[in-house]
Amino acid sequence: MIRFEGDRHFSLAKEIVASKLSNAAFLVSCLQKVEKILESSPDRAVWKLRTGFSFLSTSLDVTLSVTSRADDRATFDAHSKGVGASSLVRAVLSFLPNCEGTIVHYEAEVVERTGFLKIVSPGLIQAAAKTVIEDTWKSIEEKLEASRAA
Repeated sequence: MIRFEGDRHFSLAKEIVASKLSNAAFLVSCLQKVEKILESSPDRAVWKLRTGFSFLSTSLDVTLSVTSRADDRATFDAHSKGVGASSLVRAVLSFLPNCEGTIVHYEAEVVERTGFLKIVSPGLIQAAAKTVIEDTWKSIEEKLEASRAA
């Protein structure tokens, strides 16, 4: 299995961070390379995304569903489908208050790969995804900080 895990620190209260990061519409608004948002609600977002991976350069249809939401945790399924490939990623965000704001612990696992993605090495997928994950977290941080200033 391909897994991703880490922590992010935010200077905002846990309630604010949890509210934003358990909202599919907010999360899709933070993504780069989105071609078109087809659906956007707190529980589900659907969009077209242009990938730039060396092993897969195409448009993907992506659906992000919030599968559960609580004060201290949100879980998601992200299903992507393109020409000749699809994937399912399950992710959990845990919201932990601390004296400086909130720590978000994230865990994600690629639970299904089909087509071209099935033959790509896990190491190559992890390396490519690492950049996307970091860029997405930076965008989330910027949006959260902007909402604090508003």
